[in-house]
Amino acid sequence: MTYPKIIVIIPAYNEAKSIGLVLAEIPTIVSEVIVVNNRSTDETVAVAKKAGATVITENQMGYGHACLKGMDYVAGLEVPPDIVVFLDGDYSDYPEELLDLVTPIIEEDLDFVVGARQKALREAGSMTPQQVFGNALACTLMKLFFGATFTDLGPFRAIKYKRLLDMNMSDTTYGWTVEMQLKALRNRLKYREIGVRYKKRIGVSKVSGTVKGTIFAGVKILGWIFKYSFK
Repeated sequence: MTYPKIIVIIPAYNEAKSIGLVLAEIPTIVSEVIVVNNRSTDETVAVAKKAGATVITENQMGYGHACLKGMDYVAGLEVPPDIVVFLDGDYSDYPEELLDLVTPIIEEDLDFVVGARQKALREAGSMTPQQVFGNALACTLMKLFFGATFTDLGPFRAIKYKRLLDMNMSDTTYGWTVEMQLKALRNRLKYREIGVRYKKRIGVSKVSGTVKGTIFAGVKILGWIFKYSFK
């Protein structure tokens, strides 16, 4: 198969113990990996650079802020990518499964593919009960309001770059993933979920690992869904 230009964006906050493992397992078909350092206080930057990633810094804390910073960098490239893949830096996903996400875009002309962390493929304890409940609730509401077939808000996802630009993404914190899925529905993108394996992350989650993060994420996700439901 001849692959188009693929770029990976990885938001990273204090992922020194995991980022090197993630980068080592990203398939060689990827043209460039951008690690967005989101005010890390450990050796994340040094480890990522040593592993060959392009490292840029976003000083405003927030998952969405980091993703948007990565998109700003991509927008400045002389030759834009065909596909952008978003991947977390905590080593909970299996980076080699990137091939499974981009193949339907390349071979079937899909616009957007989400890696779904299906129960049968998840390591026990890799998702907290509140994560499982929150994902189920959000996806049920998207099905109810929009006829969506999503079952997960998994952060491991691939999208055509032009379709990503059309979305005008704006969320700066925990609502990034659901915003993208809602805009995919609103823009009538051709999408699919692909089951991906999922394991316990290295380190403590910045979202589900704290009560504050869990509540804030839930509010943001539900806020986006209801915002689009009444448009």
